[in-house]
Amino acid sequence: MRINKFLTESGFCSRRQADKLITEKQVKINNNVASLGDQVGEGDQVFVNGKLVENKNKRIYIMYNKPRGIVCTTDTNEKDNIIDAIKFRQRIFPIGRLDKDSTGLIFLTNDGNIVNKILRAENGHEKEYWVNVDKPFDEDFLKIMSQGVDIGGYITKPCKLKRVNKSTFLITLTEGKNRQIRRMCESLNYKVRHLKRLRIMNVLLGDLKEGRWKEIEPKDLKKIFELVN
Repeated sequence: MRINKFLTESGFCSRRQADKLITEKQVKINNNVASLGDQVGEGDQVFVNGKLVENKNKRIYIMYNKPRGIVCTTDTNEKDNIIDAIKFRQRIFPIGRLDKDSTGLIFLTNDGNIVNKILRAENGHEKEYWVNVDKPFDEDFLKIMSQGVDIGGYITKPCKLKRVNKSTFLITLTEGKNRQIRRMCESLNYKVRHLKRLRIMNVLLGDLKEGRWKEIEPKDLKKIFELVN
């Protein structure tokens, strides 16, 4: 198989990250620096920055209730990184991210093929959040937010909002710009105090305790594959 596919199927990284590593000449097949398009045959060994990459067949799909302060990075040199927080037995990486101050549901996997499919904005996959802001808001706030706001040269896509109380709402997005909800609120002169992701696609956070993880249920996983394929 092609070298970028090998890295993806091994769970080492996504296809895009694999291409980048290969282009930057950080990948070797046996003793030879790999190029895009090179094939990995039976018995070949693949190294990234001198470390052997093993192709593990078992695909891992877990859901994690991220606490505030945990950083969604695979860089274990980063303090409070998500990998050290979970301490999973195999190499996994997060699908997307939640910023350091946000909490709630995030997926992690060793299946690089599914990452871009879930993240691809044009697929319109829903993500639902519970948001508490620093002061009460009126119905105009909900209307403007739902129609789309300027977050600095970009108008957000229409989204769903529902009031919970005078300063808390639920919002469902089908895109994921960096710190999008915080920037949307800031554009209307509100500051997010607490932000928690409750749902990704068909998977609910439910009663999973903060700081804990579990494997995604087979029925939920089946639905995810139906939605992304």
